Amino acid sequence: MRWIVLIAATGLLAGCSGGSGPDDSSSSGTSNTDSGSSSSGSAVEVQTVDLSYLPAPYSEADYDTGRRLFRRCGSCHTVAAEGGNRAGPNLHGIFGSTAGTVDGFDYSMTLENADFVWTPEQLDGWLANPREFLPGNRMSFVGLREEEDRRNVIAYLMHETGYSAAD
Repeated sequence: MRWIVLIAATGLLAGCSGGSGPDDSSSSGTSNTDSGSSSSGSAVEVQTVDLSYLPAPYSEADYDTGRRLFRRCGSCHTVAAEGGNRAGPNLHGIFGSTAGTVDGFDYSMTLENADFVWTPEQLDGWLANPREFLPGNRMSFVGLREEEDRRNVIAYLMHETGYSAAD
């Protein structure tokens, strides 16, 4: 029994630390999907999505790179409206929502008491280093150090989670 728990915990940690988890992108609004071949001969899916409706700098981000980077998050988070919670809360509708308020998710007291609304800028700070952004939260992800990586993930999330300019 201990081996099963150890194996499950190892899989969860691998997903949060950079392994490739499931891709829960529901790509509503994807304009093109092309399949090509990489130099190793395996198929590579490339999606072209119009992000021009997003504010700068997210309108210039690389959706496909953001989607691939989000796979690290996919073992803990879903983005579809009916995706449900996992080890982390469902992120659909995150922009414009108050931190720590997704129904049915058991947040740390730190996040429940956080008094801010999720904006792309707030999420950028969180993704850079969740532990420094809000000390005492339970998220195990170490963060994305590269600004361009964060911008790509945020643009992906804006597109996939129902962002509107009113958020």
